[in-house]
Amino acid sequence: MTTAAPHRAELDAESCYRAVKSRDRRFDGVFYTAVRTTGIYCRPSCPARTPAFRNVTFHPSAASAQAAGFRACKRCLPDATPGSPDWDVSATAAGRAMRLIADGVVDREGVEGLARRVGYTPRHLTRIVTAELGAGPLALARARRAQTARVLIETTELSYADVAFASGFSSVRQFNDTLREVYASSPTELRGRRGGRATTGTVTMRLGVRTPFAGRALLDFLAYHLVPGVEVAGPGWYARTLDLPHGPGTVRVELDDLPQSPQAAFVTATFELADLRDTGAALERTRRLLDADCDPLAVAEHFAGDPVVGPLVRDCPGLRVPGQVDGDETAVRAVVGQQVSVVGACTVTGRIVADHGRRVSTSTPGLTHLFPDAATLAVVDPTTLPMPRARGRALVGLAAALADGTVALDRGPDRAAVRSALLARPGVGPWTADYVAMRALADPDVFLPTDLGVRNALTRLGHDPSVVVAGQDAWRPWRSYALMHLWNTLMPATTSKES
Repeated sequence: MTTAAPHRAELDAESCYRAVKSRDRRFDGVFYTAVRTTGIYCRPSCPARTPAFRNVTFHPSAASAQAAGFRACKRCLPDATPGSPDWDVSATAAGRAMRLIADGVVDREGVEGLARRVGYTPRHLTRIVTAELGAGPLALARARRAQTARVLIETTELSYADVAFASGFSSVRQFNDTLREVYASSPTELRGRRGGRATTGTVTMRLGVRTPFAGRALLDFLAYHLVPGVEVAGPGWYARTLDLPHGPGTVRVELDDLPQSPQAAFVTATFELADLRDTGAALERTRRLLDADCDPLAVAEHFAGDPVVGPLVRDCPGLRVPGQVDGDETAVRAVVGQQVSVVGACTVTGRIVADHGRRVSTSTPGLTHLFPDAATLAVVDPTTLPMPRARGRALVGLAAALADGTVALDRGPDRAAVRSALLARPGVGPWTADYVAMRALADPDVFLPTDLGVRNALTRLGHDPSVVVAGQDAWRPWRSYALMHLWNTLMPATTSKES
């Protein structure tokens, strides 16, 4: 299980078993678990009781498990996952479709648009998604709209009409009928007796996250990497602009450490949107940024006995891998940051934003621009960019590939294909491709052995970098979290530590 397409011989039994114990869906499709005592093979996330280590073997594909004489589990349907053996849940057709459905693609482009992005015909994609998830794309999109509507009804003061359109419904009647069918309640009954004035364009929501949640450490990272005009931070909060499908917006999240228990808690997020139809997309992108779906207890258990990362996890429980609100932006920022300091990269990126980003009006001081989109950067003269010419050519070339779809970072294509497409771009090396995989594609198993920060952190901690890097396989399948814990030791004091 590697960030690149793994060879079959690279499956490590102990790493695979740790993923099975955690039931982390991100490893579905990466490998399959065969149980000798039952003759069945499953996905890593199968809800059945975890078998004993001595009774299992691991296979890189469903076909491999079948050839060894095992039959597919009827609970988790492992044979329903198409594609190569290194696909995981965000890269399987069904998992990729769900990511795009959550971002509102079906609402905006229909099932045809969803299928085009995933690379299947609408009919075949519907068969795959139905077999995997028990419902087709339209039903899943409808359920997502209903869920968003319920959250808005229960946590905001928006009028019901605003809630309907913010959730993606095409009419108030459709909104009312769906809620009655899904929840057996009217919007009024869901809201109860609580009333309030409508706040059109501004929505405050509580985003559920698993605890513990190291909000201050996440803020430290985001504040250290701020791009002027696009992002700002203050004591206990972070805000940024959002380039959404129907118009611009902003989000402000209140970041603080959340306790070890209960198992779930909430982060408050306030959205200001030009078009309330973008509520669902803004919510999904913010959850990605916060790594809200991480299971911190499974990660902590994995590193409990590790002499390098174990103490760091105990010092900072619930550390997240910061995600992204736009994959293209992440890739561009990664290229700008090659071979320069973080401070230097932020300064250069801020100049690019000022020159090529779209100016927007917001109520948050310091948020003045949207990050320039790929189509805009694709036609920029590389010699005018505030960076060495070779890197400027690499940035413009990557932007062109992003704009024409040669490289797609919307989580539609499979992860290995995206990495290969990135590496095919001049000026994009393994560090950049893997960094993008970690942050834009939510790969939980990325490590950057050549990163200077990693080596500096290990040296500060009294470890020999060469020895630790050579043994990094022990950190699978959560090497991204090991990387973040090492980087976290280097984070300077930010507003979260001054508050």
